[in-house]
Amino acid sequence: MDYLTRFKRLSGRRYRVTRPVGLVIGGGSGLVQMAVPVGFEFDVSVPRLLWWLFDPHDDRFLEAAALHDFALHELNWAREVAAAPFGHSLRQNGVSRIKRLAMVLAVIVWKWN
Repeated sequence: MDYLTRFKRLSGRRYRVTRPVGLVIGGGSGLVQMAVPVGFEFDVSVPRLLWWLFDPHDDRFLEAAALHDFALHELNWAREVAAAPFGHSLRQNGVSRIKRLAMVLAVIVWKWN
């Protein structure tokens, strides 16, 4: 995937979607479950202490972060529900199981109520 044409870095860890981002259900089904529109702004929230392990500008994390933030802020999904498209995107983009597990758990428990 060409992430440079789908996301534009604004400042720090903030990005803007420049081409639609969709979560497709089941391999090549073509059924889009969620579509993040052009212009949606999101951030890649990784605590600075963990940047050595989870680089917030790693291309593989951008799609996942966009889907997660869109689900939280625009669709008003609960944090643990928004973790599902986040984890699915990480898997599709080749993030290892261990990193994926750590990241999904982090987005579920961050600001836990």
